[in-house]
Amino acid sequence: MRILYVEDEERLASAVEYLLKKEHIAVDWLTDGEEGLAAALRGGYDCLVLDIMLPHLSGLDILKTVRQRGVATPIIMLSALSEVEDKVRALELGADDYLSKPFKTAELIARIKAITRRPPLQMEQVIRFEDLEYDLKDRALNGIVLTGKEADLFELLIRNPGKVQHKEQLLARAWGNEANSSDNYVEVYMSYLRKKLEQLNSTAEIKTVRNLGYKLVSSASKQ
Repeated sequence: MRILYVEDEERLASAVEYLLKKEHIAVDWLTDGEEGLAAALRGGYDCLVLDIMLPHLSGLDILKTVRQRGVATPIIMLSALSEVEDKVRALELGADDYLSKPFKTAELIARIKAITRRPPLQMEQVIRFEDLEYDLKDRALNGIVLTGKEADLFELLIRNPGKVQHKEQLLARAWGNEANSSDNYVEVYMSYLRKKLEQLNSTAEIKTVRNLGYKLVSSASKQ
């Protein structure tokens, strides 16, 4: 599991980050709202944990923007504000949960685990692109069951057809904090996925975008 944690209180965030990693939850910790929004829109996270009061852009602004962009990733809001109207506003904007400060890190971890166990209501069971059908439950592509790493990588591609998925993002999604992982890992697994598309005689292909990453495109359109 990998989460994006946007919090500018460094003492609190450092402690939370440490305890999340002890639970084998990979975490990208950012302190700035604008950087947090950019990371959230890049995707690749199982959950977003956003403080409301942030430099440059509030957590509510991040929440509102990602939901407007169709991002269905579960979101937990954090705030020292405990007024009911603040909680209502966050939930109305699309938050899945709300935790008031101060909180026990154990409770935050429990909520992250609970919220990532249940899929968003709007999430489809099957994602389609060109002649491909990817079954989210079985992690199968046109009936071919993918390995764990293949599935982690391919899901990002088929959820964002035509959009470049950066190597760092793909690496983080499939390998998390594994110290020995490298760009070569991504290249190897992309070759595996390409072979599966060839096996299916698919009209879709995985295109390498030099120095950036990969994207899933229609071979007919040559995007």
